[in-house]
Amino acid sequence: MTSSVASAPTAPANTRSGGVIVAILGFCGIVVALMQTLVVPIIPQLPHLLSASPADASWAVTATLLAAAVVTPISGRLGDMYGKKRILVASLLLVVLGSVVCAFANSLIPLIVGRALQGASVGVIPLGISILRDELPPRKVAGAMAIVSATLGVGGAIGLPIAAAVAQVADWHVLFWVSAGLGLVCMALAMVVIPESPVRTPGRFDFVGAVGLSAALILFLLPITKGGTWGWSDPLTLGLLAASVAVFVVWGFIQLRTARPLVDLRVSARPHVLFTNLASIAIGFAMYGNSLTLPQLLMAPESTGYGLGLSMVTAGIALAPGGLVMMALSPVSAKISAWRGPRFTLMVGSVVVGLGYLFVYCLSSSVWMIVVGCMIIGAGVGLSYASMPALIIGAVPVSETAAANGLNSLMRSIGTSSAAAVISVVLASMTISLGTTTIPSFDAFRATFVIAIVAAVVALVFAFLIPKPKTPAATGKHHA
Repeated sequence: MTSSVASAPTAPANTRSGGVIVAILGFCGIVVALMQTLVVPIIPQLPHLLSASPADASWAVTATLLAAAVVTPISGRLGDMYGKKRILVASLLLVVLGSVVCAFANSLIPLIVGRALQGASVGVIPLGISILRDELPPRKVAGAMAIVSATLGVGGAIGLPIAAAVAQVADWHVLFWVSAGLGLVCMALAMVVIPESPVRTPGRFDFVGAVGLSAALILFLLPITKGGTWGWSDPLTLGLLAASVAVFVVWGFIQLRTARPLVDLRVSARPHVLFTNLASIAIGFAMYGNSLTLPQLLMAPESTGYGLGLSMVTAGIALAPGGLVMMALSPVSAKISAWRGPRFTLMVGSVVVGLGYLFVYCLSSSVWMIVVGCMIIGAGVGLSYASMPALIIGAVPVSETAAANGLNSLMRSIGTSSAAAVISVVLASMTISLGTTTIPSFDAFRATFVIAIVAAVVALVFAFLIPKPKTPAATGKHHA
């Protein structure tokens, strides 16, 4: 398949400038991923700080999740149409604006608005991956994409201890001033160093498709994230889920009849793309299980018989190596993909994730055991995440690179959202009483590990179903 471009592509970046581009895009990815865990340390204090109920205060997290899911595929399509660098910088501007709004917030509504703006910036990561395809020599693309893709996990992992430390020693608003400063640095670096891609998809933006997808995602993710509070059998929860199915069906029908749709469902239905996206949901599910359960296990009181009694800062530091392993394994992932293909890398990553959860299922009685288990899980997630852009890019036209990567990022978000819902239900339904406090039982934690192992197996099955390439996969900028 050939693609339409506005002008002939420029020559690939030389090795030195290419390395700088990768470093800057990786830094931008880490900063954007930091936004996901930025408020986690202050969630228990938010109801008091904002004079709001705990249920209302939880919107500080929910708003970020919803905005990220809605905007990521849209920003990808806009990048394909109007320039990836331009939309990348605009997304980084949202980090700054959202952070400033939160920094001045003393009530719930402004904080929710600011957090939604921060969440809307997550499209930076798929946009960065697409820029690499356009700007780097083919031999450099796989390794660079692996690095930038891993930043989603790295930023979340290192963000927790950093945010917790800042929240302990300073006013909570300082968190947002720091994130605003980081966003400004990213914007400046991107504007000065990142070249604008000449690859364009001509035509009108599909506003109907964007509105339809946004509505369907909100109707789906809202009950998934709030079902534990509303009740899973509540008519509102069930009604919104049913409405999301109806809207998705209508949206898909319209997309198939649109000349230049927001999401090309015919391309998305190709086995390479379809099974990669399905595996992304499963890996996203497994990854978030790690983020939800292991910190709680580390921080549970020692009097429970299984808890390790760590503070949030110490628990975050203990789990940070898992995120660093994701980044460290990026070159390894690229080499495995060059040797056996990204499909094989995704299969290996799925197996490693499952082994990591099996490790913590069997061994979780000390901090070092959980640290090792987290690192194994991080290694598997890193391998898996690094392989996905190569699989997507090898199966879509060059003019749809950013949109396809944005959709893949959305699939990971759906996985993490589903994990939050399922694991929260398990932890809330299997509890023990400790004085006047109710906390998850050890069996509840082990049950979540089993669920994550099942998710890793599902990812392995979907990865196996991805067709083997008939010829060596090309991930160069002109591949269609």
